[in-house]
Amino acid sequence: MHHLLVSLVATLSPSCLLPPVDAPVALAFVAPVCAYCPGHRGLEYDLVTGTTVRAVADGQVTFSGVVAGTRYLVVEHADGLRATYGDLAGSPLVPGNHVRAGDPIGIAGSTLYFGLRDGETPVDPTPLLGHLRHHVRLVPSSGRAARPGRPPTLECGPRT
Repeated sequence: MHHLLVSLVATLSPSCLLPPVDAPVALAFVAPVCAYCPGHRGLEYDLVTGTTVRAVADGQVTFSGVVAGTRYLVVEHADGLRATYGDLAGSPLVPGNHVRAGDPIGIAGSTLYFGLRDGETPVDPTPLLGHLRHHVRLVPSSGRAARPGRPPTLECGPRT
């Protein structure tokens, strides 16, 4: 499926990012009212442990490590936004590695935190993330092997 995602993201516009995982958001972005005020500065996904996490866009790894017992990976993109992936069970990447949109960047634990920052300002990733639309394919009742289905397509904008 990875090669399909790579070809899929070749047609992306800069305002539409590939989702880091194919799962619903469990905890939404809540903007803080001040730099030090409470809020939820990203999205949280509930996942099956071991889910592959993908890069949302091309970029360079600027941080990979554990902070306060939680593994994080930070990727800086050409537009200056920094993507933070947290609660990772593991990642083979180190600072300086380059990633392309759709590349596997790590394995999730039971949750995944995903946030975006412009400088030090948190950005709500929700309107920037596209969603994968999977195409339904009927299985032959004759017992013949099914033909491969079309790869999922990335759709930008709100879900319909």
